[in-house]
Amino acid sequence: MSSVILPSAPSESRPGRFGIYGGRYVPETLMAALLELEHEYELAKADAVFQKELDDLLRDFAGRPTPLYFAKRLTEELGGAKIYLKREDLLHTGAHKINNALGQGLLAKRMGKKRIIAETGAGQHGVATATVCALLGLECVVYMGDVDMERQELNVLRMRLLGAEVRGVSSGSKTLKDAISEAMRDWVTNVRTTHYLLGSALGAHPYPTMVRDFHRCISREMKQQILEKEGRLPDAVIACVGGGSNAIGAFYEFLQDRDVRLIGVEAGGTGTELGQHAARFQGGVPGVLQGTLSYILQDEDGQIAQTHSVSAGLDYASVGPEHAALHDSGRAEYVSQDDAATMDAVVKLARTEGILPALESAHAVAECIRIAGSFKPHDILIVNLSGRGDKDMGIIARELKLTGK
Repeated sequence: MSSVILPSAPSESRPGRFGIYGGRYVPETLMAALLELEHEYELAKADAVFQKELDDLLRDFAGRPTPLYFAKRLTEELGGAKIYLKREDLLHTGAHKINNALGQGLLAKRMGKKRIIAETGAGQHGVATATVCALLGLECVVYMGDVDMERQELNVLRMRLLGAEVRGVSSGSKTLKDAISEAMRDWVTNVRTTHYLLGSALGAHPYPTMVRDFHRCISREMKQQILEKEGRLPDAVIACVGGGSNAIGAFYEFLQDRDVRLIGVEAGGTGTELGQHAARFQGGVPGVLQGTLSYILQDEDGQIAQTHSVSAGLDYASVGPEHAALHDSGRAEYVSQDDAATMDAVVKLARTEGILPALESAHAVAECIRIAGSFKPHDILIVNLSGRGDKDMGIIARELKLTGK
């Protein structure tokens, strides 16, 4: 627990900061672009025309609001709490990522930027970005680690079909961290013509705040829907946490509701040793990575540690700064689920509810399975099902030894 006193429901005590976390740690060449982005975003927030265009696209193009679904068979099988699923997996492109991609795409167009770059791990942000660029007529380049390109080949093909150039990254661990580094190098070189459409609640200010705001619709809908269905708020909201975009979107409207537990689930990987997992709150320490101060997995020499997860989207050494503040204040709790429990959760949800979750989302399902029996039958758990599992079928088939023969 940090010795720094943080607000009970952390928010920006000053622009770009969540308690001690956040900030803007970037090369001087990017400062002007970040200041421009911050200025334009503040104007867009107050612009009724911009907000209406975004709302219309979220509704008519992306498919909002997403349903809040009562998982009856899963609830009966587990015993204990009633389980609801927030169905972000039903959005166009198959995950919550389209919320932020639409918001930033419209913002880039407002700023006159005609070229978009993005990073992606599991590929869902890349697909969402490529989709939005096709919709708005923007050039699109997506950076993706070679390891992730191999394990998420379907999404690579989708991005290319949508007109995006997918650039493989062969440095470092060849995963999300390295894709972000390459995207930032590109941005430094092409900052005047290019907008970096960052996909998670990470990076230098204003990205963590902006990405969170574009995903607040998740918890805003969730709160209204559960009040309509049950007449009260849930006992807990559970979401997986990589960089943290879906989780902060699912948590944000509940921050002041102190009786609602907020549970973030990190990637436990294959073990507790450094390099075997991506659980930043179980072995990480505060530090600066890729523009922001937050928890980071690093070795004794301060070098960024290798990480592992069966899910490409959670395979990252740091976490969004607002999550770091929520962790230190105790307002949200962060646990981990390992690869084996995650695969069990995929099977359980598929065979009780006919829903195939993304491997990232399955971490949250696994935690729900673990704790549901400790609740009473009138208690309510909501799992943010951030994406669908079509993209992961190759990995799932190998892990479960499935065959089409």
